Amino acid sequence: MSTTNKIVDALLVLKIKAGSRKAMGLLVKRWHSKFCRHAYSYTKDMDAAKDVAQDSWKLVLKNIHKLQDEKSFGSWGLRIVTRVSLDRIRKEKRDHKHLKSHYDTLNTSSNSPYPLDDGSRLKNMREAITKLPEDQKTTLQLFYLDEFSLKQIGDIMNVPVGTVKSRLFKARESLKKILKNRNHET
Repeated sequence: MSTTNKIVDALLVLKIKAGSRKAMGLLVKRWHSKFCRHAYSYTKDMDAAKDVAQDSWKLVLKNIHKLQDEKSFGSWGLRIVTRVSLDRIRKEKRDHKHLKSHYDTLNTSSNSPYPLDDGSRLKNMREAITKLPEDQKTTLQLFYLDEFSLKQIGDIMNVPVGTVKSRLFKARESLKKILKNRNHET
């Protein structure tokens, strides 16, 4: 990054520390797309990357007064994005393990409300769900099986309600395509 950009960032950080909302907006405008791209390099999902960037901005703005060298804002902010991205990946892995054990319990339970012997339809649905991205699988699980509201799911997954709606929509559309393609193959 050029020295000029570092100086501009340093001035904006100093103004933010002094209470300037305008400076905050300018700093976000300068760095938001970089935060999103950096998060995407970890998450490989643009929606997740935007969520990570948003969560990172919350931490940046909460802790900006602790930044000692204002010229190092860029590297400091990207370290925060990295940590938030890695935390999200770890959380999704934990959620995946939890859901896998939940599904395994459902599949082996004799008094399960989702019996295995209900034909190929349920089997096809389960197989199709396994092909979805983790965030969509988790959202489907929480919404349809655990019967949480959109707001509750947003709180659980630490994402906005709009993201929950988007994931549900994308999951349904993906399931339609997968099942349609599977039906045409048989």
